[in-house]
Amino acid sequence: MKRWGDLSQDTADHLTAGTVLDHAEMAVVVTDRFSNVLYWNPFAEHLFGRAERPAGSEQAALSLGIMEKDHPLAVELAKHVLKGGVWEGTFDVSRADGTIIYVRAQAVPLRHSSGSVTGVVITAREAMRSNEREKDRFGLLERIGERLAGSLHVGETLNRVAEMLVPQFADHCFIELNEGDRLIRKVSTHVKGWTPPPGTWKPVGSDIRYPPGHYAEIALRRQETILVEDFAQSSYPSASEASSRLCGEIGMTSAIVAPLCARGETLGLMYLGLSNLTDRRSPHYDAFDRDFVGAIATRVAIAIDNALLFEEERHTAESFQKYLLPRALPQLDGLEIAVRYEPAAPLASHGQGIQTQVGGDWYDVIPLSAGRVGIVIGDVEGRGAKAAAVMGQLRAALRAFAQDDKPPADILARLDEWTRIVAAPEDDEFDVGVPPIVTCQYLVYDAWSRQLSFANAGHAPPLLIVDGGVTELDISEVGQPLGVSAKGMHADLVYKEETRVLPPGAALLLYTDGLLDRRPARESGDPQVGYDEMLHVLREEVAKVSTDTVERIADAATEAVPGVIDDDMAILVIRSAAKELPYEERTFPAQPIMVGEARRMASEAFAGWGVPDDRAELACLLVSEVVTNVVLHAASSSAPRRELVLMDGPPLPFDESWDVPGLDTDMVNEKEFTLRLRRGEESIWVEVFDQDLRLPRIRSAGENDEGGRGLYLVDQLARRWGSRPTKEGKAVWFEIPTRSR
Repeated sequence: MKRWGDLSQDTADHLTAGTVLDHAEMAVVVTDRFSNVLYWNPFAEHLFGRAERPAGSEQAALSLGIMEKDHPLAVELAKHVLKGGVWEGTFDVSRADGTIIYVRAQAVPLRHSSGSVTGVVITAREAMRSNEREKDRFGLLERIGERLAGSLHVGETLNRVAEMLVPQFADHCFIELNEGDRLIRKVSTHVKGWTPPPGTWKPVGSDIRYPPGHYAEIALRRQETILVEDFAQSSYPSASEASSRLCGEIGMTSAIVAPLCARGETLGLMYLGLSNLTDRRSPHYDAFDRDFVGAIATRVAIAIDNALLFEEERHTAESFQKYLLPRALPQLDGLEIAVRYEPAAPLASHGQGIQTQVGGDWYDVIPLSAGRVGIVIGDVEGRGAKAAAVMGQLRAALRAFAQDDKPPADILARLDEWTRIVAAPEDDEFDVGVPPIVTCQYLVYDAWSRQLSFANAGHAPPLLIVDGGVTELDISEVGQPLGVSAKGMHADLVYKEETRVLPPGAALLLYTDGLLDRRPARESGDPQVGYDEMLHVLREEVAKVSTDTVERIADAATEAVPGVIDDDMAILVIRSAAKELPYEERTFPAQPIMVGEARRMASEAFAGWGVPDDRAELACLLVSEVVTNVVLHAASSSAPRRELVLMDGPPLPFDESWDVPGLDTDMVNEKEFTLRLRRGEESIWVEVFDQDLRLPRIRSAGENDEGGRGLYLVDQLARRWGSRPTKEGKAVWFEIPTRSR
């Protein structure tokens, strides 16, 4: 009789290492020192979802399906074990069918008989599906937390939850969130290859109502995790007859429902279910699974709450930015315009915490006098509410300053002073007292003369697109950023005005540094590229679409530079018209008889342009009023007032009757005015230039006064009117729409 433990010869012949490993319900993988797979057992094929054992140098251990984000962990494993150590941890594995599971692995050195390490032996099993569940629990929770922390968007977070739990831990996963007093289904995920038939389980977006006494309703009401260990031995109300029938067809065996609670509020619930759709060793949940799902639900609730808070913050930031930037662009004659604004990616995506996407980049297009247009691009350093607030104040201030129709250098000088006021540190404990750096470029374009005047405050020069070529606009004087020039330094020494002429069909691309200041995407592995290289790429891509529309140029510029936007980005593209815009201009002596001549010139020009009679008659009336006003003031200021100073005694007032040598020049005949008429698509503009420096103003005329009503008529009948100083004097202008109001 054999003793206990003795083996028969036949049994001993079959009890080889290969036979044992073939029957082991644990994956065993052996690699060499270079991580090439030398052996794996049948259970490894099942666990990793690979039908054939990888072989050769092209099939390293990483090809078992270890997800890319865990590759550094696998490399560290190999280094540690090849030095003689032992490693244990959890991997995310993507199987051949696309499902993702968590694998608990242990790695030990494979030693030669001489004692040297020749490879690595890895034993692995599916986490939470072994007798060592308590040991696996902490590792798996850590991995789940890592995956949940990788997203700040509600939809992506919910999908990650379902991806983690199906099919590894459940055959069916529902996640429903509260929206007001309604429970809305956000996720409905099931084992691969199966979907609920229409009319059975409610789809995503449906309003979910569980009947009283249903285990999901109990979980919500009690705010505790409910386990249904075996449906065959439990009795709960059904959500619907169709739902109950489907549960019977697929053989629902067990379920766990966990409320999602964060900050004392119930956000919704998470439902996990097992059925006969999959072949599991244990088709029922137990108390340990209930506790584990409760722990998962706590982390999921926090992740969802963070995502909801961030979504709200992002919506607030985007709305803030939207209302700070121009709501709509004006339709301008002789100019095509396209704009783009892209907020920066959330800083949380690369490890700097949740921050808003709102920033300080801005653009603007400002209609000015007589069809001219002010064009602005600017950038307030930094991001967040403070940068956006400074940007909003500067944009509003610049729009107000621009209405004075002063040269661009003067506008930037005033904005520079305003920046000092806006950026002055406040007397509170939260202000660090460091003013932001603000760059800005302001341009004024006249579509009729094609003249472009501009001044620059430390901003990157725009790109000039002419005849398929793309170059930087030649700027001789680049002033300092706003608010940083030394006190006491006159603005004329800081900001210089320059003038260029845009050729027909030429385009300008204005942009902020966020367009070029990008970082490589994590998954790309590309090195950081310098600013000059980025600019070269931008110019090449824009050149390819230089003859396309401004919208296409803006799109190409946005997509030209690879990488992730690290800072918000603003783009503004303008293109001059290919054809000349109609206008008439003539200079007259400032004499009363010339009022009729000016009106006749205007009438003939309007008739030639096809302006409707009623609009042309109104414009001619206002031409008469403005020209009359110019002639009258020219006559009343024929000679400058002077004083006769005697050697002894006080000065005597000037008397026009005195015959003073050198003062008898007839200044009236030397006075003149210029009438300029411009035709636009929907308006006509009239400008009257003279040498008088005094700007006109509306005054109240008495009942018996013969004059004083001309500018009042202009104010009432014109769409817009105004005056601006010029180098020689002033210009009075008004706009009349060519269509009746």
